[in-house]
Amino acid sequence: QVQLVESGGGLVQAGGSLRLSCAASGLTFSNYAMGWFRQAPGKEREFVARIRWSAMAYYADSVKGRFTISRDNVKNTVYLQMNSLKPEDTAVYYCAADSRYSSNIYHPSEYEYWGQGTQVTVSS
Repeated sequence: QVQLVESGGGLVQAGGSLRLSCAASGLTFSNYAMGWFRQAPGKEREFVARIRWSAMAYYADSVKGRFTISRDNVKNTVYLQMNSLKPEDTAVYYCAADSRYSSNIYHPSEYEYWGQGTQVTVSS
């Protein structure tokens, strides 16, 4: 079965950095674009970043210039390097996989598989 397992979350001070990882198994990694979403308490799940097999990347405006998504197609792993973290970045971060490549890449419904999430807390 398909599994997406996130790791790397934690508590960090504002201005600090974290690197999230998502290890994928049970799917043909090259067929999937990989995304990161986040959900803060009481808020909807929101798009953070996405990367295609070709390494073409997309970012939410709120993280552009601070976060970098990358993938290792040998290790079947996608990463999210988060720098200059702000308290408003506090959320549960989810990894997701998409093979349909429709136009609605920013919406959670586009993605077929999800990880269990990892908590990121940024203190002020």
